Amino acid sequence: MSPSQRFQNPFPRRSVTLFLMVGLPGAGKTTRADELAVTHRALRLTPDDWMIQLFGEPTAGRKRDLLEGRLILVALHTLRLGTNVVLDFGLWSRDERSALRSLAASAGATGQVVYLPVDPAVQRARIAHRQATAPHTTFPMSEADLVTWRTQFEVPDAAELGGADIPGPPPGWPGWPAWAADRWPSLPGAQLPEGRLSVTAEGAEHGLDQ
Repeated sequence: MSPSQRFQNPFPRRSVTLFLMVGLPGAGKTTRADELAVTHRALRLTPDDWMIQLFGEPTAGRKRDLLEGRLILVALHTLRLGTNVVLDFGLWSRDERSALRSLAASAGATGQVVYLPVDPAVQRARIAHRQATAPHTTFPMSEADLVTWRTQFEVPDAAELGGADIPGPPPGWPGWPAWAADRWPSLPGAQLPEGRLSVTAEGAEHGLDQ
């Protein structure tokens, strides 16, 4: 056996994936996210599990953005450890999805967009059923809300779904990490050399443990 073979890592790092769940409320994202978590032995992270329990509402000002930023930090740390992650966020914006794909790449992972379309009638029926049978797991949504949200949602195109090259950030931004830190205020400096990512409470103010 040669010296290089003798000291070769017997446990080579396997490829890891950040699954990005994309869709409107009632699309079935969480059900699909649970399936992916089991199939790929992945950590599933969803802000709804925390927002409802902690604040009793879906946004609570910008608290949801802060929470999502912390969950993204957990996701990046988990990816660096070699474990798949499912982010069950909804991710209505193409820029959000591109930023997270870029951050995943910086953690040595692949970002995969998982889009679940839903017909308006099916969406309304699913939401009504969930509010009637498990109100503690959801929040009120009016017909006006559903109509407005559908106009705001940016449907992923074939290139994005196929894992095409990540586009650059919007004009004026030096890179996706800076854009992401603005979108999720608890995320500054998310793109770090391996081994420097920390999600301890002491670093919460700046998103990092210095």
